Amino acid sequence: MSEKDIIICRCEEVTYSNLKETAKKFQCTPRELKLRTRAGMGYCGGRTCRNAVDSIALESTERNESQITLKYQPPIRPVSFGKLGEVIE
Repeated sequence: MSEKDIIICRCEEVTYSNLKETAKKFQCTPRELKLRTRAGMGYCGGRTCRNAVDSIALESTERNESQITLKYQPPIRPVSFGKLGEVIE
């Protein structure tokens, strides 16, 4: 397996080469790279790939002081399946 074939975002199956090519072609910020490739937008919300996506975007573009790195947001509060299926009359 070559370095190009390494999957960075397992949820969306985005590879290292896909991220590098997109970042280079569009000179993406981390947020734009995420939106163009869907890396970090899967089930885990970027918990496993966020740092790698940030790094790839920032090494492919000039670093700007106002550039905001990616973040992930956990749910506001957990909801049980019982509450979701509850019938309110």
